[in-house]
Amino acid sequence: MKRPSDNEIKRLRQELFDDIEAGRIGLADATRRMRKILGMNRKEYAEKVLKIGFETLQDVETGRGNPTLKTLRAVGAPFGLDVGFVRKRNRA
Repeated sequence: MKRPSDNEIKRLRQELFDDIEAGRIGLADATRRMRKILGMNRKEYAEKVLKIGFETLQDVETGRGNPTLKTLRAVGAPFGLDVGFVRKRNRA
């Protein structure tokens, strides 16, 4: 997977943050997008960046399993995201 240019990374990160904040995407999609923004496959992202197992990342990206708090923190850390309570928005 090819790493995007620095300008493209900035744009993609902002779009990601906007979509997370607006509640347009969930954990699986956000995690997959974070990895793709860095231009990495699952194995290298899991092992080199997140320091978690490939299977664990695969479960998060596919919406299976029940990730631990430690895993959720590892997934968000490269993008400055942390685990916390988020107020649900009314969808009108």
